[in-house]
Amino acid sequence: MKVVALISGGKDSCYNMMQCVAAGHRIVALANLRPAHTDELDSYMYQTVGHQAIELYADAMDLPLYRRTIQGSSLDTSRDYRETEGDEVEDLYQLLHLVKEKEGVEAVSVGAILSDYQRVRVENVCLRLGLLPLAYLWRRDQESLLSEMISSDLHAILIKVAAFGLDPEKHLGKPLADMEPYLKQLSQKYGVHICGEGGEYETFTLDCPLFKKKIIIDAAETVIHSADAFAPVGYLRFTKMHTESKDVDVVARALPHGSCPCQNAIDKMTEEVEYADQAEDNQHKFTSHCDLSLSPSCSSRSSRGYQWICGLNGLQSQDPGIQGQTSAAFMQLQSKGKYKEMKNIILVHLYVKNMEDFVPLNAVYKKHFDINPPARVCVQAPLPAGQLLQMDCLLHDWTEPLAEGCFNQREALHVQSLSHWAPANIGPYSQALRVRKEIPKRETLSSIYLLLPIYTSALLFT
Repeated sequence: MKVVALISGGKDSCYNMMQCVAAGHRIVALANLRPAHTDELDSYMYQTVGHQAIELYADAMDLPLYRRTIQGSSLDTSRDYRETEGDEVEDLYQLLHLVKEKEGVEAVSVGAILSDYQRVRVENVCLRLGLLPLAYLWRRDQESLLSEMISSDLHAILIKVAAFGLDPEKHLGKPLADMEPYLKQLSQKYGVHICGEGGEYETFTLDCPLFKKKIIIDAAETVIHSADAFAPVGYLRFTKMHTESKDVDVVARALPHGSCPCQNAIDKMTEEVEYADQAEDNQHKFTSHCDLSLSPSCSSRSSRGYQWICGLNGLQSQDPGIQGQTSAAFMQLQSKGKYKEMKNIILVHLYVKNMEDFVPLNAVYKKHFDINPPARVCVQAPLPAGQLLQMDCLLHDWTEPLAEGCFNQREALHVQSLSHWAPANIGPYSQALRVRKEIPKRETLSSIYLLLPIYTSALLFT
C-alpha cells in the first residue's frame, strides 16, 4: 500500500516506518504537526520538541513533507473520541485529508506503543478518511522493542527528559544506544517505561536504514522547562543542523520483506484463510448441525442480566434482497421492547447464505451502531429457501439502575490498526467487549468477556 508516515522526529515513528517497509508497504510521503509559538506544546497527542529539524527528514528520505500548525487543543479527552470542533485531533484530520488528496495514500504509519488515547484518535481520523492505520509497535514488550530498535541501526539521541533519575545536564544529547543500560536500571528500580511511554523522555532520530542522508546537529541549547529538585524537565532546542550524504543506500538490504515482527501474525492469518478455503471445499466436514430455521425467539433473562434473542431474519421484508432483509431483521430486534437501544447488544452471531452478500449487508448493519459496536462472528450457512441471513444477539441492559453502591461498566476493545498484537478490525465489530458489574460494598466483581478471534468466539466468565 501507499503509506504516509506520521513523524515527530522520535524513534517510534521512525521505527514504525521501517516495519511498514519490511511488511511490503511503500512510504510515499511524510506528515508532521508543529507548534505555533513554542517548542514544547502541552499536548496529549503530539511530540513537538525537536520540530526545528523535521524539515531535514524530507531531505534525508527524499520524500515530500506535509506540515500543519497545531491550532486546536485537547478538548475531548474521553476514552472514545468524537469529532470535536477546535480539538487538536481535527488538525490531524485536516493534514491527512490534504495528503490523501495530493498523494493518493491508502494507509498511515503510526508509532504508538502503549497509548490508547493516541490510538483511538488516530483510528477515528483514519476511519473518517478511509485510511488504514499501520501500528506495528502497538503493545510490543518495551524492553525487547528498544533493543530491537538499536540493533536495527536506528541512531537516536535524547532531546527531552522528565523523570526521576534523568538529568538534563547529563543525559540530553546522549545516544539512545548508550542510554539503554541505564534506562533498564531505571525501569527496574522505579518503574520507568523503558521506551519513554510514560513521558519520561523523548528522542530525535539522526539516522536509520531508510535515510539516504543522515542528519547532523551542529549546535543546540539546553532549555530547562522545570527546575524540579528530584525530576527536572529539560529539552534541547536545535539551532544549527544539516544533512550529510551516506556512502551507500542500505534500505533494500537492511529491510528484507518478512523481517517485520508482525510477520508471524500475518502468516497465521494466511493459514486461517487457507483453512476457510478448505472449509468451503469440504462443506460436509465443517458444516454445523445447528438448526437455522427457527423463528425469532427470546431466552429468559439470566440472573446477571444477559439474554439471547435468536432467529432474527428478514423474511417478512417486502424487499427480498440482502439489504431489505437486513433492515427487516433489525426491525424485528427493535420491536423487542427495551432492546430498541442498540448499545445493549454485546455479541452478534451472523449467518449469511452467500458471502457475496457480505458487503451490501455491512452497509446496512453498520448504520445501527455507534463508536464501539458489539463483537461479531459471521459465517456462511445453509439457510432455508428465500432466507438470506439470520442474526442471534446476546444482550445486556448495562444501563439499568442497580442497587445503591453498584454500577455497570461497558468497555470495548475496538482496535482498527494493523499490528502484530491483534487482528485489525475489518468491519463494524469490536474484537472484544466486557460488561462488568461492580459491587463496592462486597468488594466483588462479576464480568463477562466476549472475545472475537479471527473465526471463533468464546465466553469467559469470572
